[in-house]
Amino acid sequence: MATRPAQPALPPRMDAVFSRLLRKLSNSGHQAHELIAQTRLPRWCRRPLFFFLGYIAKAEGRVSEQDIRFAESLITALGLSKSQRHKAIRSFEQGKTSQNLPPLTGLTLRLSHHLWPAPALKIAICLCHAAQVRGRPTKPRRYRCEDAIDQIGLPVSVSEDIFDSYAARVWDDISSTPLKPANLEQACALLGVTRRDPVATIKRAYRKKVSEYHPDKLAQQQLSDAERALAKERLLVYQQAWELIRRHY
Repeated sequence: MATRPAQPALPPRMDAVFSRLLRKLSNSGHQAHELIAQTRLPRWCRRPLFFFLGYIAKAEGRVSEQDIRFAESLITALGLSKSQRHKAIRSFEQGKTSQNLPPLTGLTLRLSHHLWPAPALKIAICLCHAAQVRGRPTKPRRYRCEDAIDQIGLPVSVSEDIFDSYAARVWDDISSTPLKPANLEQACALLGVTRRDPVATIKRAYRKKVSEYHPDKLAQQQLSDAERALAKERLLVYQQAWELIRRHY
């Protein structure tokens, strides 16, 4: 797997806000609507949010039940009145029928995020959640999500960090045998953390993984020779992941 090219760093103030929001997202079980219920959004963010949600939902030509449920969960989290709900649904429908993003959509967010980055970053988290409501996002959904994030004036690296967070803590690993990590992102994903987590958090995650496959613990279980070999291989990969992370820091 090729190493991802380095992304430009976020401005310090935006980076601090973004890290705080990612922690809140993790504490919310990676449910974006729970994050919004806790932190709220200004009223002027609603129209672009639901427009972008509709745009992403139609990426593959069909809006799924998961897309609709997520939009409804945000409507509930925002505490919208009946008339406000109708406006949100109308914006969602407009996004569904749009083949391209109108230039003025998200203009207020583009103008505001340098002074007040939290609203744009919260919307970016909601858009990434919408792109992965059925698991790892397909290319069409991911591309539309990244287009929307670019439209509100944020760097694409924001979406990369958000998706990394979901990959580490939400998406199922379909591989029966984890591969040796080739870079920091892969090492963190193996341990169920992200590169934005404190080193102490990463170390605790590593120790937990190692304890699950420690020979003394496995000896108490009735495992086949093949299962023991797999456990030993997993333990080695986790150790390699920690060594890569430790060298990085």
